[in-house]
This record gives sequence, C-alpha cells and structure tokens, in this order.
Amino acid sequence: MALTLRRAEERGGANLGWLDSKHSFSFGHYFDPNHLGFGPLRVINEDRVAPGGGFPTHPHSDMEIISYVLDGALEHRDSLGTGSVIKPGDIQRMSAGTGVRHSEYNASKTDPVHFLQIWIAPERDGLEPSYAQKTFTFEDKRGELRLIGSRDGRDGSIVIHQDVSLYASVLLRGESVQHDVSEGRVSWLLVTVGQLTVIGVYVKAGEVLSITEAGQLQISADERAEFLLFYRPY
Repeated sequence: MALTLRRAEERGGANLGWLDSKHSFSFGHYFDPNHLGFGPLRVINEDRVAPGGGFPTHPHSDMEIISYVLDGALEHRDSLGTGSVIKPGDIQRMSAGTGVRHSEYNASKTDPVHFLQIWIAPERDGLEPSYAQKTFTFEDKRGELRLIGSRDGRDGSIVIHQDVSLYASVLLRGESVQHDVSEGRVSWLLVTVGQLTVIGVYVKAGEVLSITEAGQLQISADERAEFLLFYRPY
C-alpha cells in the first residue's frame, strides 16, 4: 500500500497569544503548494484557544464546517439562531451554503479548549445553510471504527454534504482495528491522542497518514490513542 506520513512539526501554524493553531493544509498566511488539501478535505486546523478567547462573528459560504472538541468546551452561535456548547465526544456540522455568520468562543474563563476545525467542500454550491450536532461517547468509539459523519447519515452518523465517510476511534494500548481501503477510494488518518502503528509506520498525535492504494490497514495502539479517519473516492 502507498502510505505517506506527515510529521506534526512539518505543519504550518499561527500563534496569536489567545490562539495556538496548527495547520495540516494551507490556511491563512501559511501556504504550501504540496499541502493544499486532500480531495474535498480542505482544512484541518488543530486549535488551542485560551480561556475567554475565541473567533468573533464572521461569514462563511459553500463549505461544510465541522468542529470536533478534544478537551474543554467550545461555545457556538450562528445566524441560523443556533447556540450550543460543544464538548469532547460531540461532533458539530454547519453547512454554510448560501451564507451564514457564526462565532466560536472558549466556553470557559479558566480552562483552555482544544479542538479540530475541519472544512470539507460540499458536493455542490448554493445549499441551504443548516446545522447539526451529535454525541459519540467513549464507549461508542472504544475498540472500533465508529462512523460519525457520512453523506447519507447512515448508522446514526451526522450528515456531511459530500461523498466522505468520517470515522472516529479510541484504542487502549494493545488494541487494534482493521480498515479496508477499496479500489478507487483513499483514506486520510489523523492521530489526535497517543500513538498508533499502521502497517509498521508509527504515527503520533498531530501526525497524518494518507493511504492512496487499495488494501487492508491494521491500526494498532502503542498507548491509549484516538484518531479520525476520512474515507473518500480517489
């Protein structure tokens, strides 16, 4: 299988004091022609926001925006009238479509929030803006690849308006899962906690592994580990 590893320290980033952000793909002032995205997956930012800090109200359009909290709590408000606090285990999807404005703030005045901001290009422009949020517990993800986002919302996953399947998993030391990459599809794996071994390749927190050939992945935890896996057409 064709595996390509990108180390955590190779990512771009920005540090604004209240925000420490690491960019897997080109974003903002960080530009790398070799890392513009992975198909419709356009942005993966690992953000740490200081207590009381956040992103003031700003616009988006024609993008699926997913927030996935790793630690702490993130407060979301948008022009659709939605207001919520996103915590570990939650996945939130906002379809910006024809246009929406939103803000994201650390919900705590004392503790930082650590989360992923994920942007996926939708299957078509001009969708009606919408919002959805679901919770997938530790037990839901323990020892398996749990589907948390998909085009058709199958298995209780959140709907993403693109042919992308998003899986989450929590593995304790020594546990493993398998993932079959079918002909004509590719995968992109991001470790969020701990360290994995994937077919002999060590992948630690903040690192990503792209898989661009068909075959079976054996994913094993070297220590307690959490990861996301994106699966899409080639």
